[in-house]
Amino acid sequence: MRVSVLTTVMLLAASSVVRAQSAEEQIRAGDRAYDAKDLTTALGLYGKAIAAEPKNYEALWKAARTSVDLGLPASTAAQRNALFSSGEQYARRAVAANQGDVEGHFVLAWVLGRTALSQSPRGRVKYGNEVRAHALECLRLKPAHAGCLHIMGMWNAEIMRLNSLVRLIARSVLGGKSFGSASWAEAVRYMEAAVAAEPRRVVHRLDMGEVYRDAGQKQKAREAFETGLSLPSSDYNDGRFKAEIRYHLDRL
Repeated sequence: MRVSVLTTVMLLAASSVVRAQSAEEQIRAGDRAYDAKDLTTALGLYGKAIAAEPKNYEALWKAARTSVDLGLPASTAAQRNALFSSGEQYARRAVAANQGDVEGHFVLAWVLGRTALSQSPRGRVKYGNEVRAHALECLRLKPAHAGCLHIMGMWNAEIMRLNSLVRLIARSVLGGKSFGSASWAEAVRYMEAAVAAEPRRVVHRLDMGEVYRDAGQKQKAREAFETGLSLPSSDYNDGRFKAEIRYHLDRL
């Protein structure tokens, strides 16, 4: 009986090691696919890692990130919403698995921010409060995190782009009291910090240019856009981002 129990324990331990190795191998393979810009394959590999280890933090936040990357250029609203929805679930599970790391908070703030853009004013308030909370928690953990600096810049900008009546209703009726702290000055400050942290990211220059433009600083907007076009494309969506920059430059 002792031999039988010992054998069972050893088999269980071996099985656990195999599962861990399998999840780790799937994540590394997913990373290689992601770096090669084969994001559909990468997402599938991260999904396999999650199937092997449902609380694997690295697999969860990377699956969330990849879902958003794939959702941005989706050809239909239904495809985009489905990818953002799965990205949100992965991100929430990542935060639950490890609340003390920045990447889970970053991807959750990111996907919620993207989802908010398609919502009604009431929906934007609901999402906006949570976006801000996770972005600020990310910055508390890592003050120079470029992604979270970017999100806070865009959080301020998107609120300031709402008309004054909608902002008043959001603050007074819908529970968006934090919206009163938004300003163009804060949008510019956060976006400039994001650019300083990652000067060679095209998306920072795109959104920095839009913020400058809407804050009335058109020459700085032009400079940000032109710099963005001159940067090498490194991210999956950089071609799309550069097309947006050309569109905005033509209309300045």
